[in-house]
This record gives sequence, structure tokens and C-alpha cells, in this order.
Amino acid sequence: MSITPHDERFMAAAIRLSRWHLGRTATNPSVGCLIVKDGVIVGRAVTALSGRPHAETQALAEAGALARGATAYVTLEPCSHHGKTPPCSEALIAYDVARVVISVTDPDPRVSGRGIAMLREAGIEVDTGVLEAEGRHSLAAYLTRQTKNRPYVTLKLAVSADGMIGREGEGQVAITGPEARAQVQALRAETDAILVGIGTAIADDPLLTVRSPGLESQSPIRIVLDPSLALPLTSKLVETAREVPVIVVASEEVWPLSADAEGLPPSALPGISPTRGEIGQRRDPNPQADSSSPATADVWRGASSQPISPPVGEMPGRAEGGVPPTDPTDMDPRRAALEAAGVEVVHCNPYHPEVLLPALATRGISSLLVEGGAKTARLFLEAGLVDRIQLYQAPVVIGERGIESPLDATDIPSGFAHTGTLMFGGDRLDEYERGL
Repeated sequence: MSITPHDERFMAAAIRLSRWHLGRTATNPSVGCLIVKDGVIVGRAVTALSGRPHAETQALAEAGALARGATAYVTLEPCSHHGKTPPCSEALIAYDVARVVISVTDPDPRVSGRGIAMLREAGIEVDTGVLEAEGRHSLAAYLTRQTKNRPYVTLKLAVSADGMIGREGEGQVAITGPEARAQVQALRAETDAILVGIGTAIADDPLLTVRSPGLESQSPIRIVLDPSLALPLTSKLVETAREVPVIVVASEEVWPLSADAEGLPPSALPGISPTRGEIGQRRDPNPQADSSSPATADVWRGASSQPISPPVGEMPGRAEGGVPPTDPTDMDPRRAALEAAGVEVVHCNPYHPEVLLPALATRGISSLLVEGGAKTARLFLEAGLVDRIQLYQAPVVIGERGIESPLDATDIPSGFAHTGTLMFGGDRLDEYERGL
């Protein structure tokens, strides 16, 4: 059967529905499903919070007997394997639907093509690839974790009219207005984790939670790249660690900064191996989730032979905010104090995002928002590990002692396509994405 405008209209509705629970379905993707009979929607659902029940089973239950002979519109290929719940393909067969229309084929090797085959073997007509680009966009985090074994990374920057993202020595500086800041809160609410460098954590003392009314419970895991465990125990992050998880990524070893070592990356210092990857030793925080990517073999045993140098201003003793060097002999007490406050300390070279990101994926983190600072942004950009850039441009002028933005609209890296512009009050948001 050929694809009709009605098919595209119903699939567009299913894709919109799928976005309702982004960032709230554990390791499972947020999938939308509509059951349509004679042009009328008789059942609809999105993957439930925490990942179960799946969208198809909920929509079928709502449709009941009306599902017989109906068409199911699903944003992702129905699963075909037994996890914590029976396969959704079996449920569609049991309810005797006549046709299933799918936007995106599931890359999970346990499913890919098998769900479609099960449906066709049962005599159900199946059409795929309907609004596939839109479907892949809504499933970007899940697809990236499945195909690249790492989270989908969004870099968010707010840049002043004079090209600055802050002012030295003044902590957080308001660049965008309330409308844009509310939009950023919504982005945090649909993201699994948010990451900043230790310089930003100290200079700004951010909370990094979702503060929009009604969305507070959707705050992401907060991650700090902190090689020498310099995060103050009095910081907002530490003080709220028991309410919203905080992960501090420390170097596996800490080196004193001597005069001859000043400014050198860890890989240039004697006795420092790239990573031991202890981050991978903690079990999945969502142990009951049905769909998780296969473990990446040896992901934390070593890093690339060409390690990425740390941002110089965020090396121990020279982080933004003027952090003094941490005495290596003081590391164990500092780690104990942070852990006593509820912070999780893991050891994985903070300046090897190509190792850190797969390790985060093994924990079920599918989406990561990088919010600061300039040096951390450059680290991920130079590593080629940013998938989406959200660039806010505001009319405010920072002036003297401004911290220069790592990029602006005139020097977006190659490989990114401009996907849209929105205005929030007087602030302009331009979004750029790589192809999945």
C-alpha cells in the first residue's frame, strides 16, 4: 500500500506524542503510538515513565476491540524480544490489527527487522520509513546510544552581542532573558545528564537543576569534570547531591603542578595513564529497563593513542575561578568527604570524552547537555563529539574582562547543518545538528 497524506498526518501526531516523555523513560526510547480505525484515533499512548509499559501495549489496551482491523502508527519498530515485558509485535498480532506504519527501524540487534518480520509473517501489512527524518530526530538520543555507544551530546551556549559568555571573576552573568532561560529549563527536563567543567562549577556555583514549576522532578544527573576533586563541599551541587545525583569525574591519579610541568597535558606527564575507567564499574541505575545498548567491550580499559589535551585553564590549580592546586596526599579525605555528602566520585580521565561518553552510555545515559564553560565546550567540539549546538545570541554587552565564546554563528564547525531559528523575547536561538 502506498503512503498517503493521512499516513503522514497520523505519524506526525505520533511523533509529537513521543516527545512527551523524552528523558523520562530510563534506557528505553520514548515512543509514540496511535491506533486508527476508519480515520479516527481509537487508542494513543507514549512509552510510560521509567520505560514500561511500552506505547503499543497501552494504545492497544485503550482501543480494545476497535483495534481489530485498525492501523497502528508507531514511531519506532515494535520490539520482537522478551525483556521485562512480552514483545510489542506479539501484542499487535494478538489484537489483530490490519496494518502497522513505522517511522524508524530499530537498530537494536535484538529487534532490527525482526519485529517487522514477525508482523508480516502474521499477515499484517507493514510500511516503514514514514516521516523517517522527523522520527529519527525525536529518537536521536536512543539512536545515538545504540549506534555509536555514547550519549547524544548537545552543546548549549549563550553569547552576548560582543561575543562573550560571561565575565571573569563575577560568577554567573545573565546574558539571555527570562523567555530563553525558560526554554533552557525545558531542555534540561528532557535530558538525562548535564555536564560542566570544574572551572564553571567553582566560578558560577550553579545548581544545574530544572526549576520550572511542575518540572522540578525531571532534573538531570549532574556531572562535573574535576580531575583533582576541587569541588567545594559548600557548593550548591554538593549540598543538593542527595536530592539530585551528582557525579564528579576525577583523574585516576593526581599530579602536583611543578614549574616544569606547568601547562602540560596529563599525557605529557610521567606515570599518568589515559584512563582506568572506574566509571564503568557502577551498575546501571535503571536495572529494570528493557532496552539498553550492548556493553561496549573494553570501553574503559584505555583511551585513544592520541589523547585530547585538557583545556589549559581547567587544569588543577588553574581552573576558572582560581582553584588552588590540590595536594595529592589529600585526595582520599576529599573523596571520602564528597561521597559522605552523597556525591559519586568516579575515575576516568576527564579530558578523554571519547572514553567518558561510552562509559556513561553503559549506565543508560542516552543524552548529555554540555553547559560550560568555554574550555569544556572546546574540549567536546575539538573531539568531534557534539551532535547538536544550541546557540543563543543576546543583545546584552559584557564588555571588559569578558570570557570569549568558543564559537559563534560565523564559525560553526563543518558537518553541522542549520536546522532552525527561534526568537525568545530579544534573544535569538540558532540550532545546528549533525546527521544521525
